[in-house]
Amino acid sequence: MASRPDAVTRPKLVEKPWGREIWYAHEARYAGKILEVSSGHALSLQKHERKEETLYLQSGRIRFHLNGADFMMEQGECITIRPGDVHRMEALEDSVFLEVSTPELDDVIRLEDRYGRS
Repeated sequence: MASRPDAVTRPKLVEKPWGREIWYAHEARYAGKILEVSSGHALSLQKHERKEETLYLQSGRIRFHLNGADFMMEQGECITIRPGDVHRMEALEDSVFLEVSTPELDDVIRLEDRYGRS
């Protein structure tokens, strides 16, 4: 058997008050994350200046807020968030999102946060 290439790595785990993020890609031109959101928890109401992201709801059920409108997202649906879009996800049951985005992972402007983060 051939030796494992150096390119094989473990993802970065980022604990959050609402669950956790699993960063499996953070490259110069793209990023990939898994967001695990616990039932009853919500991400901050936020927007991005540069980051664009597409989210795929792999499992669970989410109340999604986008630019003043609230709607339900069900397993198997996806949504693209563009710079300037005000958004938040609230898990109605344990939920898992797959996220692909541009690489600006620190581009988060929190407008409201139930966990006291700024």
